[in-house]
Amino acid sequence: MTGSGLAASELMYLWITFPLVAATAMYHVGSFRSSPCSPAFGFKIMSVHVVAFGNERGGFSEDDQQRSLIWTYLGRSALVSETDSSLLLNSANYVRNPAFTEYQACVFGNVRLVVHDCPLWDIFDSDWYTSRNLIGEADIIVIKYSVNDKSSFQEVKDIYAPLIKKALNHCSIPVIISAVGARQNEVPCTCPLCISDRGSCVTASEGIQLAKELGATYLELHSLNDFYIGKYFGGVLEYFMIQSLNQKSSEKMKKRKKSHKCHGVKPPQLDQPEKMPILKGEASHYDSDLHNLLFCCQCADVVFYSEDLKEVAEAHRIVLCSVSHVFMLLFNVKSPADIQDSSIIRTAQTLFAANRQAVLPVLNHNSSCNSPVRVIVKDSFFCSCLSDILHFIYSGAFQWELLEEHIKKKLKDLGNVELVLERVKCILKIPGKVNSSRNCRSYLSKRPLQLCNSSLRLFFNTTVLADVMFKIQGATVPAHKAVLVARCEVMAAMFNGNYAESNSFLVPVYGISKDTFLSFLEYLYTDSCCPASILQAMSLLICAEMYQVSRLQHICELYIITQLQSMPSRELASTSLSVVSLLRKAKFHNSDCLSNWLLHFIASNYLIFSQKPEFEDLSVEERNFVEMHRWPSSMYLKQLAEYRNYIHSRKCHCVVM
Repeated sequence: MTGSGLAASELMYLWITFPLVAATAMYHVGSFRSSPCSPAFGFKIMSVHVVAFGNERGGFSEDDQQRSLIWTYLGRSALVSETDSSLLLNSANYVRNPAFTEYQACVFGNVRLVVHDCPLWDIFDSDWYTSRNLIGEADIIVIKYSVNDKSSFQEVKDIYAPLIKKALNHCSIPVIISAVGARQNEVPCTCPLCISDRGSCVTASEGIQLAKELGATYLELHSLNDFYIGKYFGGVLEYFMIQSLNQKSSEKMKKRKKSHKCHGVKPPQLDQPEKMPILKGEASHYDSDLHNLLFCCQCADVVFYSEDLKEVAEAHRIVLCSVSHVFMLLFNVKSPADIQDSSIIRTAQTLFAANRQAVLPVLNHNSSCNSPVRVIVKDSFFCSCLSDILHFIYSGAFQWELLEEHIKKKLKDLGNVELVLERVKCILKIPGKVNSSRNCRSYLSKRPLQLCNSSLRLFFNTTVLADVMFKIQGATVPAHKAVLVARCEVMAAMFNGNYAESNSFLVPVYGISKDTFLSFLEYLYTDSCCPASILQAMSLLICAEMYQVSRLQHICELYIITQLQSMPSRELASTSLSVVSLLRKAKFHNSDCLSNWLLHFIASNYLIFSQKPEFEDLSVEERNFVEMHRWPSSMYLKQLAEYRNYIHSRKCHCVVM
């Protein structure tokens, strides 16, 4: 083994987690590369499905596509047929599902290799149905990460590795964990027991521990070159490919033997049900909604002035208070006794002076809570950059480099630039914690939007700063017009001055329950919702359709689909929930994606739904669709009955039934 070029520390990683497989893999690599058309796989076209998760290019350029692990292996492996290179290149730009890239190649002469490379783990959050199907169809799973991306590895370990383990559901699918890259310190150490780079890099011991939790094989690839790709990673991957093909060949032989037992009569083949329609989600636009609110300045209740009483900018108290305790003190949301942080109190007193008395003409407002607060900015440099600072706050308070660039354009003196930036950091300071410049900047860059959407939750369903009350089912629900206008176009039109609601503090709501309306408002404030049941999700979908909030509709649709798919057949048969009623409501409220999916769901579970009384409520068109796409088909059931009669007449034991 010393002649192969393996370092002692590298061998240690391989032998710790893969003592026998490594040697066997190296042996098979040599034999199959010299003879790709091995007679061991002399069947018709077989296939091996590999699913790769994670981004291993933490240390590489994002534009360097060939430096990815999967691309490099398929491009350099001797197992991949050269005649199939055009298919491989064409498949790299796989557009049907942008969450992953599909590669197809031919290996071992006549074996079809299909690889789904998912560099973003978001597929588990946005499309659990697709990610679960990918894992279910996989013969081999590869988990990749960069040894220099500690935060990404921690997410994989804490969040996504348990999801993969759950999806495997005790299946014996081999998993390969590939740690890619050389650790970024002066003397890279590959010893599993070394902790010299534990703070900034992922150590080998951490990777080995993750491999033990998943029952996986752990590999370290210091670079994506011929040695590490071809012999190190490729050897292990190809060993598992051979194991998968051997297992499939054995299963095929068993099926052939069973099919010949009953005097040569084969049972009818049950086709797979049609694939369910894929429901595409809608990306969040929470940050852009709040940012656009600053541009339109609708429902603004704060006016900033310079010390010479010139108007500088308008803003909204609810947004400012959601990101800063300084503004909470300024607008009397909290008292100094509540904060108990002298630096925050000092910043509020040094920078601003709030004045509710008439300094300049004020617009007419029917309610005192809508009276705009006039704030004088005491710091002239801070005042000159206030518009850029407000854009920074409204966009989520995480685009720090952009704010710094804009301030440098206005203030040529670097000392003044640093002074203004320090003021901003003091405004965004966390009470009770020492926030240095570096820590504050790091905190803001790593937690985008948390300063807005999670803090706005504090003002949900409270009278603090509320400027509108909804009357629903005999109760009142407080809200803030600025949030409603920013997040809902129907609400924006309602409060723009052309309707009676724009001048009313109390607004009635009809046709919606209080709980559903509260869930709707919670989504507007937090950009998330958690329905308690399918019926509540349908009610929330109807409310979202009424107020034209399309993303909330998609979330409710996805929740309904997920809940129905997770129901076992026995529960689906006994439940009192009417799927046909859900179909009716989805069609009536223009939820075309959900109604189409429900029709396929009824057809795919035909034997269950055809026995329910609600099945008779389907229209003629819907009934024809279900009969056409039903599973199992009527032809199969007929053939199955004939086969069973034949088996009983021959007094032969049926291995299928």
